Amino acid sequence: MLFRQVQKHGDNFSYVIADEAVGDAVVVDPSFNAGELIRILQKERLALRFIINTHGHSDHTAGNAELCSMFAGAKTVVHRLSRVPADLLVDDGDVLYVGAVPVKVIHTPGHTPDSICLLVDGKKLLTGDTLFVGECGRTDLPGGNARSMYDSLFNKLLRLDDDVEVYPGHDYGVRPSSTIGEERRSNYTLQPRSLEEFVEFMRTP
Repeated sequence: MLFRQVQKHGDNFSYVIADEAVGDAVVVDPSFNAGELIRILQKERLALRFIINTHGHSDHTAGNAELCSMFAGAKTVVHRLSRVPADLLVDDGDVLYVGAVPVKVIHTPGHTPDSICLLVDGKKLLTGDTLFVGECGRTDLPGGNARSMYDSLFNKLLRLDDDVEVYPGHDYGVRPSSTIGEERRSNYTLQPRSLEEFVEFMRTP
């Protein structure tokens, strides 16, 4: 499996995942990195099958149109609650295949109602703006909800194995990636709290 974390412009991370044996690829959150993503796909001679957005904010969907124009047949993918026009709508538990590589959708509302995380091959978790290295996503923007974020973090993501690798949507932490175990131990937003304590915590500047 080919896996690339791409950061060419700004602090947004984009991702390329591919089954090199068959030459199929998926791009997650093209953002402002479309030019570099195109370069990688062409250099590796990969056919782009899916463009997945972890949520509908423009800093993640930027680049969708450019990639679609370069790779005819690539399908845009969003959660069914998203307002972003797309070819394919997904929901919690759905699995897309890039060749033989499974990409499982985990619906993680909180930052936005349509936020999703992607578990790649059971080993790598692309967390969008739900979980960062050392931080979690904001819930004070339109559509944000601290109660939903609590459920997404504590009842979904923290139930994954400690060795699952975490790859966020932004370069906000001390390093570009982490693990569920490391975030469980060191991320101050993930320290044990009741739902009401977490909601109050997220209200605090």
